Amino acid sequence: MRADQLIIEPVLSEKTNIAREGEIKKYTFRVHMDANKFLIMAAVKELFDVEPVKCNVMIVKGKPKFSRGKGGSILGNTGDWKKAVVTLAKGDSIQAIEGV
Repeated sequence: MRADQLIIEPVLSEKTNIAREGEIKKYTFRVHMDANKFLIMAAVKELFDVEPVKCNVMIVKGKPKFSRGKGGSILGNTGDWKKAVVTLAKGDSIQAIEGV
């Protein structure tokens, strides 16, 4: 699997923005469900030319959704997805996400 297929998108939220500040930067990505730590670290190194030190991977469960229509109420869930938190070496940063 190619690196650009492995990393789907960065997760940009208030919590992840706080993790990017400081000396040791942690970036959060939405990744492919078949990805593992080693593939994710290699993809980050290839795509952004930085040195990842550590990678934590977790599966985020989908949230329940409820809608009403003519046919009555419909219950369902959003899909599960995989999240990776990549810690970079001291002094490294990803310029594409930082916007600098």
